[in-house]
Amino acid sequence: MTTILVAEDTAILRDSLVVVLDLEPDLEVVAAVGTGDAIVPAALHHRPDVAVLDIDLPGTDGLTAAAHLREQLPDCRVLILTALARPGNLRTALANHASGFLGKDAPARTLVDAVRQIAAGGRVVDPALAVATLTTRPNPLTEREAEVLRLFARGTGPREIASDLFLTVGTVRNYLASATVKLGARNRVDGIRIATEMGWI
Repeated sequence: MTTILVAEDTAILRDSLVVVLDLEPDLEVVAAVGTGDAIVPAALHHRPDVAVLDIDLPGTDGLTAAAHLREQLPDCRVLILTALARPGNLRTALANHASGFLGKDAPARTLVDAVRQIAAGGRVVDPALAVATLTTRPNPLTEREAEVLRLFARGTGPREIASDLFLTVGTVRNYLASATVKLGARNRVDGIRIATEMGWI
């Protein structure tokens, strides 16, 4: 019997996932949580074989939770199931040792088969997303440009960024401008969108 933890904040979808998985004679959902912060405690308590995690969760996001599970419960394999099926998120998921990555538009049978494959030690990645990820251009940002843009994306202002990184405000603005140009963005907000979707920040 393969045991499963489900993490999904939308109750009706969480309940649906539990029903779909529990209908299989060899699968059993042993925990279902609605926040990212509940993932690791529930996993440590129930010791599931597979954790099916959404990315966009209240509290800790699913990608970060995947990394925490790897550290604290390495035998639990992770399948990311998300509406945010983007190359950047796939890269981050794989870097955080997720064994699978599917979009929420995947058929129920695909999900069930993916859980079985992952439990058996395999890897499952949405084929179209894998191709898109492999064919995207390399990151044009320097490490410092990415760091400044990441902080700006979190709502940190140029003065605070300058203080945190021991830079002048003018230098911070130069990094933001340079990053925007390199990304081919219309403005800083568009730059953040592009860099986030590509997994560069």
